[in-house]
Amino acid sequence: MLTAVLSLSGALVFGAADFLGGLAARRVNAMLATAVAAVTGFLLLLVAAPFLGGAWTPHDALWGAFSGVASAAAISLLYAALAIGPMSILSPLTAVVAAVAPMLWGLVVGGERLAQLGYWGLGLALVAVVLVGFVPERGAVRPSPRGIVMSVGSGLAIGTFFITIDQTSDESGIVPLILNRGVSAAILFTVLGAIAVAGARRRRGAAVDDERMPRARLGASIAPPRVDTAGGLRLAVACGVVDVTASVLLLLGIRAGDLSVAAVLGAMYPAGTILLAALVLRERIAPVQWVGLTLALAAAAMLALA
Repeated sequence: MLTAVLSLSGALVFGAADFLGGLAARRVNAMLATAVAAVTGFLLLLVAAPFLGGAWTPHDALWGAFSGVASAAAISLLYAALAIGPMSILSPLTAVVAAVAPMLWGLVVGGERLAQLGYWGLGLALVAVVLVGFVPERGAVRPSPRGIVMSVGSGLAIGTFFITIDQTSDESGIVPLILNRGVSAAILFTVLGAIAVAGARRRRGAAVDDERMPRARLGASIAPPRVDTAGGLRLAVACGVVDVTASVLLLLGIRAGDLSVAAVLGAMYPAGTILLAALVLRERIAPVQWVGLTLALAAAAMLALA
């Protein structure tokens, strides 16, 4: 029961972090917002480490670092997939793969066993993940093979995060999460640096071309849109605080019981996002998503009883 409560709570808090991250991405570069959130979580965990405890061992540190690589890959592939679209298909596809991969790992490789009610709960939870993650989109087209590959890759990377974190010992406390955030932030900022260098080279090339243009054409350039950098960074910091809270809840959920249960309920993270969007932004929750939320609660109850 504790696993179900912690994992579903962690999923809802993760959804809140995604909501804040989405707001931040409207104001600054999405990758920058994610990197700032990762650094914020890393620093927060470092401050909390002496109070929460945790043994530093090469085994746990290595698995924590692996989970950080998986997190960075998941974020990058998810943003790329959703940018290609359609979100109405690729978003739930990512969530389902993120649930199924660690679930199969726990049941097949880990040898986890559930009561019959638990297996029915897992099946119901997978249906709920699809419905909750569904994003109503007018004029949605068939996804491209590239978008599908990226979406599946993101889901596998999220699932890998669950699997790698599950390999750590209970005695490690939050140490694996410290490594997770540190490695993830380092990778994301490296990618940002590479993008910035490539952009600078393109701008230099464009400046050379502008010098060769007739003067009349230079006046036709359009000023870049204004960016709320300060507001975006504040939201990214808030996202990092909420995100690391969700990670701790999910870590506790994984350690309290079966990985298969924790992973499937943890994949309900879109629920927190759509609920906050409805409350704060007054966005409409589609009927199919209400059905998904109801099934998610039913599945969590079944898994708790199992």
